[in-house]
Amino acid sequence: MIADDRKARLLEAMKETGLDVLMVYGNAWQGDYLRYATNFGIIEGQALALVRNDGHVTLYLDSPLEVDRAALDCPGVEIVHAPDLVGEVDQALNRLRNQRFGAAPQRLIPRRIAARAKDINLTDQTAFVDRLLMGKLDSEVAAVRKAAKLADDGYRVFMQAARPGRADYELIAECEAFFRANGVDDNFQIIGVGGVEVKGMAPPGGKKLKRGDMVTTELTPCVDGYYAQICRTLVVGETTPEQRGAHALWRESMEAGIAAVRDGVIAADIAKAENDVFRKHGMGKYTTSEFTRVRGHGMGLFADTKPHLLENVTTRIDAGMTLIVHPNTYHPAVGYMVLGDAVVVTKTGCDVLTGTPRELFSVSA
Repeated sequence: MIADDRKARLLEAMKETGLDVLMVYGNAWQGDYLRYATNFGIIEGQALALVRNDGHVTLYLDSPLEVDRAALDCPGVEIVHAPDLVGEVDQALNRLRNQRFGAAPQRLIPRRIAARAKDINLTDQTAFVDRLLMGKLDSEVAAVRKAAKLADDGYRVFMQAARPGRADYELIAECEAFFRANGVDDNFQIIGVGGVEVKGMAPPGGKKLKRGDMVTTELTPCVDGYYAQICRTLVVGETTPEQRGAHALWRESMEAGIAAVRDGVIAADIAKAENDVFRKHGMGKYTTSEFTRVRGHGMGLFADTKPHLLENVTTRIDAGMTLIVHPNTYHPAVGYMVLGDAVVVTKTGCDVLTGTPRELFSVSA
């Protein structure tokens, strides 16, 4: 079971680091640290968990509904309903004094507890947990592979749903129905519809598809808690020479980025490989933060996790990491365009997990 594999790895790493107790925080948006430590995917409220190096885990939840769900989902974890979440965890830390405490992610630890760091020997262990989150076990990679396969299948559903007169939310609704029918309990998906006026992707807003529109999306289904993403672009009707030329640049950039992925490089190397293609074609302006956010990112227990692929990120890329490489940005002649594939890093390169053709698709108008 993945949860057992993760727990064994976490406890071993805690002992190697000399950490007696690890405190992790989670909410509905940032739940990966919590899930790694407890196997609980929080939906409502907030949570703090204390993981002791003897294997005992206590999960504090402020929502009574989440308490009931955790009792079913997390056998072997002590579940505590804590309406005063910070107060109860604070008392627990007092009972465990003279231990070496760590916390992650540090930026989300409640201020009242963080202010006591020196008093209770509490250190920032965000980087420690990040290393575990980024470097996947075999069982974790297997879950990402399953999610990537479903991402491919989901994009086929998306293409079949795309036709003139349909609203953007209808396309996403069909993807959601497909994913739910196939055991996917979450899917992060955004969309863009239109032409040069479209500067990015967002949640659906009711825009209806028409002939000539480019339709961009990223689908990110979750299997056993693990996300995998795919990014593709289609055109309603015939593609134009400008659109095909832009897509050829995007494909060249993405493939350059994927070719740079291997054990031992840093995140900046991959981003630079992608960006250099844009610079070669006089499009370096569109690799900046004015037009794009990242050139890819990690995947796992969070849909958009570390490492972020940017030229100023020096995180080492190790075998076993799972990433998406996507040079998603704006093109002045055609609008925002996306293309991205999920990969797992190997010693000599990477395995591409998504199999959808790297085409600029055309659907009937």
